[in-house]
Amino acid sequence: MPDFKIKEPNLAPKGTLQIEWASMHMPVLSQIKQRFEKEKPLKDLTLGACLHVTKETGVLIDLFLAAGANVALCGSNPLSTQDDVAAALADKGVHVYAWRGEDNDEYYWCINKTIDHSPDITLDDGADLVSTIHTKRTEAVEKIRGGTEETTTGVVRLRQMEKAGALKYPIIAVNDAYTKYLFDNRYGTGQSTLDGILRATNILLAGKNFVVCGYGWCGRGLANRARGMGAKVIVTEINPTRALEAVMDGFHAAPLEKAVEIGDVFVTVTGNTSVIRKEHMEKMKNGAILANSGHFNVEIKVPDLEALATSKRMIRQNLDEYTLKDGRKLYLLGEGRLINLASAEGHPSEVMDMSFANQALSVEHLAKHPRMKPKVYNVPKEIDELVASLKLKTIGVEIDTLTDEQKKYLSSWEEGTI
Repeated sequence: MPDFKIKEPNLAPKGTLQIEWASMHMPVLSQIKQRFEKEKPLKDLTLGACLHVTKETGVLIDLFLAAGANVALCGSNPLSTQDDVAAALADKGVHVYAWRGEDNDEYYWCINKTIDHSPDITLDDGADLVSTIHTKRTEAVEKIRGGTEETTTGVVRLRQMEKAGALKYPIIAVNDAYTKYLFDNRYGTGQSTLDGILRATNILLAGKNFVVCGYGWCGRGLANRARGMGAKVIVTEINPTRALEAVMDGFHAAPLEKAVEIGDVFVTVTGNTSVIRKEHMEKMKNGAILANSGHFNVEIKVPDLEALATSKRMIRQNLDEYTLKDGRKLYLLGEGRLINLASAEGHPSEVMDMSFANQALSVEHLAKHPRMKPKVYNVPKEIDELVASLKLKTIGVEIDTLTDEQKKYLSSWEEGTI
């Protein structure tokens, strides 16, 4: 029997159905699984994964089991675990340590239990697993061949580790694959963030001033989806190029200190800390809604909100009302954590199909190349292009190929204007 700790084992049948539903919408991963079942590229390897325990992750873990791996899994966010999926995976023999609503001590207990299984390869979403290994569980490093990182925030942390000379094993930055961030970050975050906000509030977005803090790929996707729902979108940025791009895309760009005076809904997607702070909250109008779609719950400075409030009450699930000293009310969604996972179900399966295909193939790459130097690597180009090709095939789209004449032209310099 596998060692595990979850909330409710009896939810396994429901979780199995959820994973089956997701699998039906993840055809790229299904094709890779068919090959992995035959070749067993991960036979006798242990994978230690710190990922959002969703139905899509369940499909990825099924693939790893089919490839011959032993898997230990913990959640990468205290509010993102789907307890029925955790139960289903435990029922399949996965060492799962995850349940929705973990406190901080429980969260890191789960990470340490995952490390106890002595992984050969790690999979991370936010780099909490990797940082714990490098600071408190250094004995685990010797056995590890390498790891993968799923999200922007984690890649930023890992590149800083590499820069400081602290990174002890190779990491493939799955987040930086074109078939990940151009689709997952843009279309996935755009749709799932709005899904989370609407589930928590059931408000009408049309006509509202919708403030997007950060115009990276996640911010781009969110701004476009909010506009599609009829919202008047305001973008705040520190990067002049991105701010200019937002303007050229048809959005209004402004400093946050000005946007707070008119905003109805604020969403942080920067990957940084203390984006919305006391001085911003003091200027917000009555009824303003605050949500975060960055990986960590540090973008909205919740302690500042707590300090400003005279009272707090839960209006409905994932919607807390803070009454300030002057009587104004501000509303915080999902405790300031990832709203698309705290209040909704995360990205659609069709988007995670490409992200997790990159994960699967990158793990296979690490298994076949156990002596890579300790640095952060891009996803190999051939993997990125294979994922795109497989996705096009599954949706019935054909594209052109170069003729021999065109290949020759592109590989030479002699021909010019004739």
